[in-house]
Amino acid sequence: MQNEAPAVGAGEALEVWIDQDLCTGDGICAQYAPEVFELDIDGLAYVKSADDELLQEPGATTPVPLPLLQDVVDSAKECPGDCIHVRRVADRVEVYGPDAE
Repeated sequence: MQNEAPAVGAGEALEVWIDQDLCTGDGICAQYAPEVFELDIDGLAYVKSADDELLQEPGATTPVPLPLLQDVVDSAKECPGDCIHVRRVADRVEVYGPDAE
């Protein structure tokens, strides 16, 4: 695990998704960023749309609001299942999460 986060340009659009196959249901993500993450009745975490709708399709992404970026990054870092992926929208390169370079 690296100490420094990859360079992300100011105002660069990011999106986040959760791999439910790896989700442990701890709910740490929903504690850090309840505006972005929510546990469903199945006990797994999902991302939410800007309209607060749970996105349950596998691989569903939602934009990361800039004011919540640190909370989303902390969620990815603290997730025991290593299932939260944050990537740049422009080139789909993961910048935070288990597959970040």
